Amino acid sequence: MIKFLDLQKINLQYQKEIEAKLLQVFRSGWYLLGKEVENFESDLANYIGVKNTIGVANGLDALRLIFKAYKELGVMQSEDEVIVPANTYIASVLAISDNGLVPVFVEPDPQTFNIDISKIEEKITSRTKAIMIVHLYGQVVFSEELRILAEKYNLKIVEDNAQAIGAEWNGIKTGNLGDAAGFSFYPGKNLGALGDSGAVSTRDDQLAETVRILANYGSSKKYINKYQGLNSRLDELQAAVLDIKLKYVDRENEKRRKVANYYLENIKNPEIILPFISDCPVNKSHVWHLFVIRSEKRDELQEYLSRNNIQTLIHYPVPPHKQEAYSSYNLLSLPLTEKLSGEVLSLPMSPVLTEEEMEHICKIISKF
Repeated sequence: MIKFLDLQKINLQYQKEIEAKLLQVFRSGWYLLGKEVENFESDLANYIGVKNTIGVANGLDALRLIFKAYKELGVMQSEDEVIVPANTYIASVLAISDNGLVPVFVEPDPQTFNIDISKIEEKITSRTKAIMIVHLYGQVVFSEELRILAEKYNLKIVEDNAQAIGAEWNGIKTGNLGDAAGFSFYPGKNLGALGDSGAVSTRDDQLAETVRILANYGSSKKYINKYQGLNSRLDELQAAVLDIKLKYVDRENEKRRKVANYYLENIKNPEIILPFISDCPVNKSHVWHLFVIRSEKRDELQEYLSRNNIQTLIHYPVPPHKQEAYSSYNLLSLPLTEKLSGEVLSLPMSPVLTEEEMEHICKIISKF
């Protein structure tokens, strides 16, 4: 079976470095809020080109903390609205509603599957305070029109950058395009830890300080609590692993681009809609966290690929507004989002796929 993602193979590339560093951290006796986290935060900030990064427990908390900080700073209040893509992973929406804010769904661009920027303004009301953009599957979504729109209505731009570390728009990396960004380092991400972890990035010093305090029980001094905070801290072990792997993320992203280019050039089947990108060969606007195709015969195709020893996944079979968790939105009509959820299929994508595996995948799909 060709695995959808061979995490063991990916991480074993760096086995010696990781094992040596983990042993060093283990022997140090210091496991939280130490130099490994400081080093990673500094290196990540330099990599993104942003002033502040704060390591947190996971990607959902990164987004939750951004909105929680904006509320503590008086920028937002309960029942304010946040525009969000309709076809994102539910974590994007959970971060909004968990803070007593209201998600307002916008349909995707039919080609890129990212939020359709042209449909945002019609959703803006007097209660709108932010636009969340999700760089879905690893492809940047940003434009000068979006920036102008945010300025016109005095809105914050929050990036869900769980899938697109290293991607660029006009030479600026994701995580430095909006007012703040949340990162996930879940093991399967392009920069993956050995467990859950995440980070917040921002150019705003006040926001950064507030996020850091909130993530540590609302405390900047032990037993003195300024806010009703969370326990959401990146630990020393995960920070150490991430700092090693950060050195190689551009190299791995480039390998992902080569896989994507191979797929784009060699999958030939009228039943399959391939991903749309603005430039081919692929430029730096896409880091290919996922390679997502479409087919009206998606379920049949997935079963066929499985019989031919190719593992695939569906991202995502049920959109947030159709989940039981958001039952009040279940009757909302978002036809393109709903159509995509029944057609998308993610092919194996990783920096360790071999040419033989890619050739087999393309050959089998083309025969479907």
